[in-house]
Amino acid sequence: MMSSIPRRRKRSRKMRGSRLHGYGLQRQHRRSGRRGGFGISGTKKHLWTWVTAHEPDYFGRGRRGFKRPSAVTREVRGINLGELDEILPELISSGIARELEDGRLELDLGRMGYDKLLGRGSVSRPIVIRVSSASRQAISKLESMGGSVLIDQRGY
Repeated sequence: MMSSIPRRRKRSRKMRGSRLHGYGLQRQHRRSGRRGGFGISGTKKHLWTWVTAHEPDYFGRGRRGFKRPSAVTREVRGINLGELDEILPELISSGIARELEDGRLELDLGRMGYDKLLGRGSVSRPIVIRVSSASRQAISKLESMGGSVLIDQRGY
């Protein structure tokens, strides 16, 4: 690959000695007329293609979709089975998780501030979990261990 094109004369020698560099009069190259006006003048007329290419959001017409208002949206807090299994001893000692007669643990994730149970990881013992929503993978993993998921529609 060639890095540069060989030339007899350097490119910077062009227009040397011409004084006006091909612009006729000096004022044709110096003032605001050659760029279509000062500042943002002409951006809705003859410079509109420049606006659409370089400043598409300048006039408030963004082309980047729609964002739902925060009053309508609600963040869903989820926890994975693996994370839940790690903090299980702390939950038992603090009384958040309680042991049932058949040896299973009962846990209310809504009281802990979680909305959804997710399926990454595994649990070491059967747990009965009450939560507002859960993934299919989390439900199948818990049921294979002997636990269950109680879907609670209170909406926390």
